[in-house]
Amino acid sequence: MGTNAAACLHCGSAIPAGLAGSFCCRGCEGAYALVQGLGLDTSYQRRCLDPAARILRPEERELEAAHDFSAHVARDGDEAVMHLMVEGIHCAACVWLIEALIGRRTGVTKARVNMTTRRLVVRWNPAETDPGTILAPVFQVGYRLVPYAPALLARETERVEKDLLKAMVVAGFAAGNVMLLSVSVWAGHFSTMGVATRDFMHWVSALIVLPAVLYCVRPFMRSAFAALRAGRTNMDVPITLGVLLASGMSLAETMHHGEHAYFDSAITLLFFLLIGRYLDSRARGRARSAAEHLLALDAVAVTVVEADGTLRSLPPNRVQPGATVLVAAGERIGVDGVVADGRSDVDTSLISGESVPSAVETGARVFAGTINLSGPLRLTVAAVGERTLLAEIVRMMEVAEQGRARHVFLADRVARWYAPVVHVAALATFLGWVFGAGLAWQVALLHAVAVLIITCPCALALAVPVVQVIASGRLLRQGVLLKSATALERFAEVDTVVFDKTGTLTLGRPQLVADGGWDEAALRQAAALAGASRHPLAKALAAACPGVAVAVTATEEPGRGMTAGPVRLGSRAHVGVADDAAAGPELWLSRPGLPPVRFTFTDSPRRDAAEIVAALRRRGLAVELLSGDREPTVRQAAAALGIADWRAACSPAAKVERLQALRAGGRTVLMVGDGLNDAPALAAAHVSMSPSSAVDVSQTAADVVFQGDRLNPVIETLDVATRSRRLVMQNFALALGYNLFTVPMAVAGMVTPLIAAIAMSTSSLVVISNALRLSRRRGH
Repeated sequence: MGTNAAACLHCGSAIPAGLAGSFCCRGCEGAYALVQGLGLDTSYQRRCLDPAARILRPEERELEAAHDFSAHVARDGDEAVMHLMVEGIHCAACVWLIEALIGRRTGVTKARVNMTTRRLVVRWNPAETDPGTILAPVFQVGYRLVPYAPALLARETERVEKDLLKAMVVAGFAAGNVMLLSVSVWAGHFSTMGVATRDFMHWVSALIVLPAVLYCVRPFMRSAFAALRAGRTNMDVPITLGVLLASGMSLAETMHHGEHAYFDSAITLLFFLLIGRYLDSRARGRARSAAEHLLALDAVAVTVVEADGTLRSLPPNRVQPGATVLVAAGERIGVDGVVADGRSDVDTSLISGESVPSAVETGARVFAGTINLSGPLRLTVAAVGERTLLAEIVRMMEVAEQGRARHVFLADRVARWYAPVVHVAALATFLGWVFGAGLAWQVALLHAVAVLIITCPCALALAVPVVQVIASGRLLRQGVLLKSATALERFAEVDTVVFDKTGTLTLGRPQLVADGGWDEAALRQAAALAGASRHPLAKALAAACPGVAVAVTATEEPGRGMTAGPVRLGSRAHVGVADDAAAGPELWLSRPGLPPVRFTFTDSPRRDAAEIVAALRRRGLAVELLSGDREPTVRQAAAALGIADWRAACSPAAKVERLQALRAGGRTVLMVGDGLNDAPALAAAHVSMSPSSAVDVSQTAADVVFQGDRLNPVIETLDVATRSRRLVMQNFALALGYNLFTVPMAVAGMVTPLIAAIAMSTSSLVVISNALRLSRRRGH
């Protein structure tokens, strides 16, 4: 290498001497930064100026593999999907930035980040792009992506909080000591302290403060520099700029024997900023996503029974479907499965919201996250990992918590424009005080720093997400699962509630009525035939007389009934009885030489159905009943529940037509239904709910799914929705009011950087504390 050349810091290639200490290309600069642990991705450019002569070094080949997530890509039809965890997310602006960077890539169909669980879900067309190309801009900005592992969530939060706590302790210690010196300097302004003594005090203050600032500003500086390297800004840029400006100005003043040294303000400002961020992190922990709490319920290991009878402990995600696992009493179940052997009680409150344990035996289904209470169970594994019901609930919760509701769009748009506005306002403040008011540039700079700090829109960015997270968590604890991000907003607008009957207002489980029309002998004969049928009424009849042997010669004629020799059980037409349009659910038994016997059935209302209907009417909501059942049955149910407006024999199309008519009349309708015929109506309604007993298509169409045998979740969801809307508007008012009140004061020079730091942190804590009120229950 000649004397007029230098070497690239990364690859050693020759570069002009004037570029000594630099790189031959952006690829080498990025690779070098990554080696140094700065988190930049270099997959977009890994070659020097002469690609043909370039051979990747071993460490560069390791970098190529460092961001290879191909092993974590799953296929979903024609699309590829990947679940990753993002480290370094601070606020809603981070979420918007990551989603925007990925969403603009060719072939990407979906990019969604959950702020509390930090899960990134990306969907794309594998024919158009690949994971490395999709994720490159996220690495460039400075975020770190790792394969999604729930166990990392708590560790990452704990690590960040420890770093903040250590920095806060150092800043507090330095601030306490420098304040002692500052008191002397302040007193010297009103006495005869000489310049030499003042300079000595300033230099001692600098020796205490500057190392502390360099250590304590790191949490803000890392994020700020990563954003600036990518040509962007975030909320940490003005904070870092303000602290460094105050410290740098104070050092310059000290070196030139000036009196405007504010080391105490710089370190105290940083101390209170760290307090605010630490308390914000702890407060978010209280408001942590219900989905994140659910993730913690996944079992750490499961006991697999091998073919030779030996036991082996494995992580749940390594267990294959079809394997046999042993679950001891008191152990949390780590897989979805079917009981192959054993009998026990299982705490299913996570799934059903019911506090009473469920009895399970051979053939019963159990789910990951539930607790085996009383006896050992052998399970045949049906699903593990991301395919379990627990994982599905987590995914739906994340969609509900972090979806793009209208209020979130508003907050994002405002937060997106804050950076240029903040910097322009700070510059205008500085220039206005220096050239307009003739103030010393040092004091004007402090006013500008105060503007930089106080205008950070953390409270605005938190206004909506924190309410969504707490509302979702509260409802989940009551057995209500939100599936749509906008469901709560739409629930708050409801003025009409439309119910289906069977399986919604009623349990959907027919019960035999002891009306005196049959005797024990007739019941036993009828039960023998009913045991061979899967018809709901036949099953109810068989359940009313357990222990009766099934008639092995019984045959079933679809749509009519059962026949065993001369004995028949079924409809009126099947046994030769005249039809009666006013008859309710019934079965008839025909025996030779004996009159036909009628068995009537009732579908019991849910325990609190009448109470809930009355409560809805007291709230001023209109209540309707739309059912596909016959008119006598629907009339009887409506009368029992106090519903005056009802319609019977409704087809799926008729239900949709009625909902459209209500909408045309200006009504906002909540549809509650469970049957296959309710799915179109659920999709057509303004907002919809289904019980967990609903068929899958109805649960898919519904915005909300509720557990248990009660209808109280309808009232609970309406109440939470109303309070959530009120809290969101309060949070917007608090955040905007804070800025409208404090920013003019900062521009006018009435707020010091220290007070600005306290005000900014307090605004975020006030918004979070206000939202936490939603977690407290109150009587209806």
